[in-house]
Amino acid sequence: MYDFKPDPDLTASERYRQLCDAADALTASEPDGIANMANVAALLWEFVPGLNWAGFYRMGKDAKGAKELVLGPFVGRPACIRIPVGSGVCGAAARLAATHLVEDVHAFPGHIACDAASRSEVVVPVIRDGEVVAVIDLDSPLPARFTAEDAAGLEALAAILAARI
Repeated sequence: MYDFKPDPDLTASERYRQLCDAADALTASEPDGIANMANVAALLWEFVPGLNWAGFYRMGKDAKGAKELVLGPFVGRPACIRIPVGSGVCGAAARLAATHLVEDVHAFPGHIACDAASRSEVVVPVIRDGEVVAVIDLDSPLPARFTAEDAAGLEALAAILAARI
């Protein structure tokens, strides 16, 4: 049985260290990427306070063969299923292969409002062999919820997952 419940008094860096350790333990010997994303989405929900959505968008292709992000495992309200690369925060992070930390999503040009309650967002690309294969997406109803520490912790998580999803 797994019981991954972080101490609420942990520092952010220690919380992300423990999150990465838990994700590593859960995904190390599992070859199914969807199963690994599902477990990690649940871990994100447990370890990162103040969220209203936590999950993944996977790189896929639309009907014409253009790259787009396709909804993957998540915890939260129903979400947009497909996001063109370059659109919204997730699409921008995928296009640039760079973390996006957005204090106010309503001020982000082209923001896609899947949940009107979201106020801030952090999106981290998962990169394997130089290509974005997915993004980790966290939303919060709190403005400016995410910090550089959150981004660094999620980037460490993405590095662990790159070969496992």
